Amino acid sequence: MDELLRFLLTESPTPEPLGSVEDWWARHLRLSSRFSAPVDVAFAGGFSADRVGYAFASGYHSALRSLFPELSHEHRFALCVTEAGGGHPAAMQTRLVGSGEGRLRLEGSKAFVTLGTAADVLLVVATEGQDAQGRNRLRLVRLDARRPGVSVTELPPTPFVPEVPHAELSLHEVAVSPEEVLPGDGYERYVKPFRTVEDCHVFAALLGWLLQVARRAGWPGEVREELLALAVTMRGLAQAEPASPAVHLALAGALDLCRRRVDALGPLWEQVDAPTRERWERDRLLLNVAGKVRAKRREVAREKLSPGE
Repeated sequence: MDELLRFLLTESPTPEPLGSVEDWWARHLRLSSRFSAPVDVAFAGGFSADRVGYAFASGYHSALRSLFPELSHEHRFALCVTEAGGGHPAAMQTRLVGSGEGRLRLEGSKAFVTLGTAADVLLVVATEGQDAQGRNRLRLVRLDARRPGVSVTELPPTPFVPEVPHAELSLHEVAVSPEEVLPGDGYERYVKPFRTVEDCHVFAALLGWLLQVARRAGWPGEVREELLALAVTMRGLAQAEPASPAVHLALAGALDLCRRRVDALGPLWEQVDAPTRERWERDRLLLNVAGKVRAKRREVAREKLSPGE
């Protein structure tokens, strides 16, 4: 903890310009060798970013490293869930099928993959068929992004954080070994907790970025210290059990505090250089992404922890 706090308080707040995803990745790799905890890499990556888009990229990638600690920190990953019908288990039509002698193949498509064109390794949710109740039996497959049959097509830039690439993914008769199929239910064990893990790490990166802006622009000490206190809270939540209803409630409260702090910054942005300020006005919409999912997570957690349960 002390090393991270010292970094956020004493590292130079003037970031090197990052002109591409490759520039971001080179910086992110250097920070990954300096900090061992993924959430600390998220904070440092956000602090070192010259814009919210690259802060988000560090948060997203650090979230994957947290959920999949066995993955190499030297490769870029992308979680491939969303299909034409959405990201719910019932919407999954990408198939993992066997062809005898332990040989498997993937067939299907994904509609929206964050960092898809930049990824070395894809983490693909696929169905093995349906259970007795007619529900999809989902698995998660680790796949080399350059394998024959894999096609990644870049999508147009999004209205906010356009520096972060997104892609469509097509899978046609892609060979898979049994060792590349991760153990456990692909949705319950990986996709569902990732929503919590991603929130913690992306907001950690955003707080890191805001602390850099605060120091560079000379915002009042009280503001910087409040951001630092929120950072400590988010760091603790990022290292807690992501399936815990109690953690979900604490995270909901922490995100509310983050939003209130951000909303209260209003006049201070006049002290920030114009390019940074203008990109922030464009990119702050990122805070509202997945709002319905967060509200549902909070509602379910409250129900599970209500008296009498």
